[in-house]
Order: sequence, then C-alpha cells, then structure tokens
Amino acid sequence: MDLVNKLVAQGQFRILKVPLGFIKALQWFFSIFAFSTCGSYSGMFKMAVECKNRTESDLSIEVKFEYPFRMHMVYFDAPTCTGGNPERLFLIGDYSSSAEFFVTIGVFAFLYSTAALFIYVFAYEKYKENNKGPLIDLGVTGVFAFMWLVSSAAWAKGLTDVKRATDPDMVLTMIAACSNEENHCKEVHDPVMSGLNTSVAFGFINLILWGGNLWFVFKETGILAPFMRAPPPQEKAAAPEAFGQQGGYEQDPYAGTQGGGYQPDYNQQGYNQTQEADFGPGYGQPAAAPTSFSNQM
Repeated sequence: MDLVNKLVAQGQFRILKVPLGFIKALQWFFSIFAFSTCGSYSGMFKMAVECKNRTESDLSIEVKFEYPFRMHMVYFDAPTCTGGNPERLFLIGDYSSSAEFFVTIGVFAFLYSTAALFIYVFAYEKYKENNKGPLIDLGVTGVFAFMWLVSSAAWAKGLTDVKRATDPDMVLTMIAACSNEENHCKEVHDPVMSGLNTSVAFGFINLILWGGNLWFVFKETGILAPFMRAPPPQEKAAAPEAFGQQGGYEQDPYAGTQGGGYQPDYNQQGYNQTQEADFGPGYGQPAAAPTSFSNQM
C-alpha cells in the first residue's frame, strides 16, 4: 500500500489532460470493449420442423454457437419425418481466423496502452530522454493503426459470413425433411447479433483513435523543430525621455532676456514716497479720470 501511495504522489497525472495522454486513455478504454464484445459472445437460434406425422415433429431445435465461430464444429439434430433416427447436421464455415485476429489486436492494444500510460505518468522524463521514447511510440502507434484497419475490415467481412451461416432460413434448407412439401419448417428465434455489430464499431473507433494519435506522438519527437521558423523579433518602442533629461528644466521662451522675465516690485510704496519727497506731492500717482461732460454742465 505504501508503494502505491508513493507512486501516486510521484505521478504526473496532468499528462492525462493533454491530447497525448487523453487519447491514450481512450485507446485503453475502447480496446477493452473491442475484444470483450467479440471474445465473450455466444448466441443461439431456434427452428421448428413439423412433420406430417406429428409424433415425429420437433418444434424446438436449438442451435448454439460462440467465439471463435468455428461453425463447421457446431451441429444439431433434426427429424427426418420418415420414422427413422434424427439426422445430425453441421453448420458451414470456419471464421475463427478473422475473429481471433481481431481479438488479438485488441488485447495487445490494451496491453500497450496500459504500459504507455504508466510511462507517461510515472516516467515521462525517461520517455523524453534522447528522444528514443517518442520515436518508439510513434512506430508502435503506426503499426497498431494499420493493424486496427486490417483486423476491423477482416472481422467485418467475417461477421457477414457468420450471419449468413447462422441464418435460420439458410439452415432450414440443409434439413432433408424440409424439402418435402408435406412437412412444415419455420424459424422460431433469430440470433442476436448486436454485440458483434458493436465489436466492429469499436474496431473502427480504435482505428480513428490510433490514427489520429499519430500526429500528437509525432510532435513529441521534435522532428519538425528545425523546420519551424521563429517569429521575427518585435521592435521595442523607445521609452519616453525623463522630464528635463536634456539640459534640465527648459526656460520659458516668453521670458525676457533681461532680468529673467517678470519680477514683481515688492518695494513700490517706498519708491513712490521717495519720488514725492523729491518732486512734490502726487508725483507717481495715477492721474484722476476726467470728469464727464454732463457733470461739468
């Protein structure tokens, strides 16, 4: 338990949030559904043979089949409607090769996805070291993408043959008693193939996932790095000069050349008193405003 807690503490689970790790988790998930829906399948169908002599009829002929779909080994007994022993008949075809190939690819894809996720989470630095990890991952991912294409297409064709071999209407034509018009033969229950249809769908979903993941693994290799141009450097705008940086504070252009501009005379009153003493009273005072013409009249 301590080892598990230590591994969890050291793990980089944020890799599962990026496409590289997230798609790998989806591959792990869908590969389980692909091989389990095919490898665990078992089905059956029923037929009825009603003879002219009702005592010889068999209204519930049950035929069971399962993975890996070696139909030539599946048999059932049907009445002859002639008073003799029932005849033993076998289904036609052997479709184990495509089914087993599909399941094998699913199992190996599951195992590789498990190992890759473990490396991503707990040994990502080793994975990136010397670029060997991404290159190996790219090659294996490409192989699995191709294998999913081949196995899914082969199993889709094999499933079509399985459906034909287990079609009750086709199987009834193999029974000799059904060729006699005095006897009545019919199907009672068709096989349920929804699980096998789902397995084919999961196979092509895995093809899309593994093919799409090639790009994200390829980016990890860094092969494109030498061919990617860096963006041109942006010119920095000139920083504004500090106030008064050149020559200190600038002088007022409207200031006079003598005396440094306007300088108020704070001793104006004393100056006027001196002028009155020298030139008489009233000197230096502003002249009185002239009296208006109407006031003189």
